[in-house]
Amino acid sequence: MEQNLLNIGFGSSVVAERVIAIVSPNSSPMKRLKDEAREDKRLIDATHGRKTRAIVVMDSKHVILSAVQAETISQRYSQLKEK
Repeated sequence: MEQNLLNIGFGSSVVAERVIAIVSPNSSPMKRLKDEAREDKRLIDATHGRKTRAIVVMDSKHVILSAVQAETISQRYSQLKEK
């Protein structure tokens, strides 16, 4: 079974088929989502110390922070789906 990996920046990847949403972290609901995930130990910080520019929500309810723009990750996701 082949799994496509989605590059979320700085050497980090996630399984593309398990992605539910790729969102910008600027809104209050997204900040709340991030805080709740941190409390429940479901938060994965893949920013490598940089500013969070995208939040990736997985079907396992994990929330992944990325330092790459949400639009860039969305474009990469679309390119994977075209293959």
